[in-house]
Amino acid sequence: MNSKLAEREAHLRSLMVAGQAGDGAAYTAFLQDLAALLRGFYRRRLFNLPDDIEDLVQETLIAVHNKRHTYLPDQPVTAWLHAIARYKLVDLLRARSVREALHDPLDDTDADELVAAPVEQADEARRDLLALLADLPDKQRLPIQYMKIEGLSVREAAARTGLSESAVKVGVHRGLKILAARIRSTP
Repeated sequence: MNSKLAEREAHLRSLMVAGQAGDGAAYTAFLQDLAALLRGFYRRRLFNLPDDIEDLVQETLIAVHNKRHTYLPDQPVTAWLHAIARYKLVDLLRARSVREALHDPLDDTDADELVAAPVEQADEARRDLLALLADLPDKQRLPIQYMKIEGLSVREAAARTGLSESAVKVGVHRGLKILAARIRSTP
């Protein structure tokens, strides 16, 4: 770590530790310094989405505030902060991709396909999918429904199901494996 980064780490760490000990001024300074760093972090990654940067900075600051009790003073504060910032970035990108998929513009080819697509096939496919999912236990069905159908993150699916994040991932993996085997065995 170069000296400038080491100084920044030491400065942020001292402010965070003082903030955890009840020093309001140090904690305010920590959040202000962090906001400036987050703006740069997100600006480098979201150069084509400048309108989302400030919202993401605020969401990350709130997450840091809500999770401040999880910071261990003997660990590097920048690694802890980076993990939170990275998760918030992934959450934003995932949410945007789901929203944007719903708003894909229709060109002439898409309009022709839309008019020509029989509704019955989509209804049948949905019924088939729901029937396949219904046979799965909740610990597999719900994570698949939340993550693969509704587009939620692992964290959001875990919160809805009451399962741990790793249990949600395992549930999706095992459930999809079971579904694939059932589909392959269907005549």
